[in-house]
Amino acid sequence: MRKICIIGSGGSGKSTLAEKLNSKLQIPVYHLDALYWQPKWVKMNKVKWAQLQTELCSRPEWIIDGNYGGTLDIRCKASDAIVFLDLPVYLCLWRVLKRQIKYRGKTRADMGKECKERFSFSFVRWVVGFAKTKKPQIMKKLSELGEKQIIILKSKEDVDRFLCNIKQ
Repeated sequence: MRKICIIGSGGSGKSTLAEKLNSKLQIPVYHLDALYWQPKWVKMNKVKWAQLQTELCSRPEWIIDGNYGGTLDIRCKASDAIVFLDLPVYLCLWRVLKRQIKYRGKTRADMGKECKERFSFSFVRWVVGFAKTKKPQIMKKLSELGEKQIIILKSKEDVDRFLCNIKQ
């Protein structure tokens, strides 16, 4: 595994897993939220966004975490491993709440500059509806990829086992 795409609901642990994989494999990590969101929550231009991901995916090794469905094909086609964090909604919501409290008024390392943590009902609705609205599309896409290593992790214990089995 040298080109790893990590996807999953908000609060599923994508950025945390990316950093843990980086510490084991010494592969550069790219957090899509940190690249997409320009200072003060300004969205990146769609054409530049696709170009940036194409450029990142042309590199010899990478770990990219984030969903961004409009450009998921770019990452999936270029990756040799796709990790889907399919964790329970209650756990994702709990993590989102903890993150809100911990980083309130601060910018996380995996977020764009000057994008301070903020509460959003639409984000909570997205997390709650992820399994019903996004997961079927993701599963369909994963089933169409063919010769890729696809890893679906459904619990914190699955994630821990996966990390224990990664060779440095």
